[in-house]
Amino acid sequence: MIIRGVKEFLKLETAGGLMLMGAAVLAMLVANSPWSTYYDALLAIPFTVMLGDFGISKPILLWINDGLMAVFFFLIGLELKRELLEGELSDLSKLTLPAMAAVAGMLVPAALFSFFNWGDAVAMQGWAIPAATDIAFALGVLALLGDRVPTGLKVFLLSVAILDDIGAIVVIALFYTSNLSVGSLSVAAACVVVLGLMSWRGVRSELAYLLVGIVLWTSVLKSGVHATLAGVALAFFIPIAKDEEGYSPLRHLEHDLHAPVAFAILPIFAFANAGVSLAGLSPASLLEPLPMGIALGLILGKQVGIFSVTWLGARLGLGSLPEGVTWRSLYGLSVLCGIGFTMSLFISSLAFEESSVNLLATDRLGVLVGTVVSAVWGYIALNMVLPRSPRGDADT
Repeated sequence: MIIRGVKEFLKLETAGGLMLMGAAVLAMLVANSPWSTYYDALLAIPFTVMLGDFGISKPILLWINDGLMAVFFFLIGLELKRELLEGELSDLSKLTLPAMAAVAGMLVPAALFSFFNWGDAVAMQGWAIPAATDIAFALGVLALLGDRVPTGLKVFLLSVAILDDIGAIVVIALFYTSNLSVGSLSVAAACVVVLGLMSWRGVRSELAYLLVGIVLWTSVLKSGVHATLAGVALAFFIPIAKDEEGYSPLRHLEHDLHAPVAFAILPIFAFANAGVSLAGLSPASLLEPLPMGIALGLILGKQVGIFSVTWLGARLGLGSLPEGVTWRSLYGLSVLCGIGFTMSLFISSLAFEESSVNLLATDRLGVLVGTVVSAVWGYIALNMVLPRSPRGDADT
C-alpha cells in the first residue's frame, strides 16, 4: 500500500514538474515580448474581498503568492505530517543521512551567498534564496530518465526535499516576518487553540477544519507573519487516523489537493513570478554579487553540501545509501537538488518585495540561471552513470 502510494505521488509530481517548466518558459517568453506590458498589468490588477467593513485588497500577484501558495504549503504540511507519522521520516534509521544532507544543503548555499554579499545589508536579506530545493521541478527532470532511475534514488530525493521544506518553513517563520500586529496574532492563536480542541475531541469534519483555517489564514495575513504558514499550521491538526470504513481526512485532502496544486497552483505561481525581463541585462549582470551568490549557491553550494555530508555520514557509520544508489548517482542527484525555482522565487519575493531597491530582476536572474544549470548538469551526470536498461527496482 505504501509503495503504491509512493508510485502515485512520483507520477503526479513528475508530470507537475514538467508543467512547471513549461509555465516558467512561457513567463519568460511573454515578459520579453511585445505583450510584456499586458503581463505586468495583469499581475498588478487589484482584487478586493469585502465582508461588511472588513476587507482585503491586494494585486493579483500577491493573491497568488499569499493565497494560492498557502494552499501549496497546506499540502506540504499534510505530506510532512504523514511522512513523520507513517512514511520514510518515521524510521529514524533511514532519516539520518537525508537529514544531514538537507541541513548541509541549506547551510552551504547560504554561506556561499553570504560570501558574495557580505556587507550589503539589503542583498543579505536574500541569504536563504539558494537554500531551497524544488521537489516538483527536480522530479520532473528525473522523469526524463524514465525507468533507469532506481526507486531508492527517488526516495532519497523526496526525503531530502521534504526535510528541506521543513527548513524553509522555519526560515520563513523566523526571518521573514515584520510589523507584527498583536491583535491579529491573538486571533490566530485563538484559532490554533480551537483547532487543537477539535483534534483532541476527535472532530473529523474536513469542512470544520477548513472554515477555522480560513479565519486563521486571514488573521495571520493581517498579523505580519507570512500567511502561507497558516497552511502548515492547519495541516498539522488534520486527523490522519482511519475510521471503521478506512477513511482518513488527511489522506483524503492530500489526494484531492495534489492535482490542483501540481497542475494549477504551482504553474500559476511560476507564470506569475518567473517572468524576468532581460531588457537592460547582460551576461555581465550575472557577475553582480546578488545573482552570482544565488546562482553559485544553487549550482555549487547544494551539491557540495549534500554530497560531502552524506559521504561523511556514511563513512562514520551513521547510515547507508538506499538500495540501488551508487555514489556517482548520488552526486548527480546532489546537483539536481540545486533546482530551487518555486521556493527560491518565493523566498526572493519575501526578501525584496518591500525593499526600496529594485532587486527582483537580478535576483530572479540568479534563481533561473542556477536552476537551469543545475537541471542540465544533474540530468547529464545521471544520464552518464545510470544503467541504459531499466532497473528491476525502478519506478516511473
